[in-house]
Amino acid sequence: MAQVVARLDDGLLMDVDALVAAGVVPSRSEAVRMGLARLVDQHRRRAVGEQIAAAYMRTPQTADELAGLGEATRALVGEEPW
Repeated sequence: MAQVVARLDDGLLMDVDALVAAGVVPSRSEAVRMGLARLVDQHRRRAVGEQIAAAYMRTPQTADELAGLGEATRALVGEEPW
């Protein structure tokens, strides 16, 4: 596993240490790994969403594809147990 050195301001480090003390994360290192993993995941999801949106802009749905969506949505909601 590679090692990364980073500088953190005192306030952020205190917040991370509080998370460790509260048992939210086992260590500072794990907190950093979790934060970076979430950042990478968020970026990937945003990129995928932008690609999907761009594809719909290039090839919009047709009226036939959109027909009946309101009815289908109402039927799905109607099936919910609430």
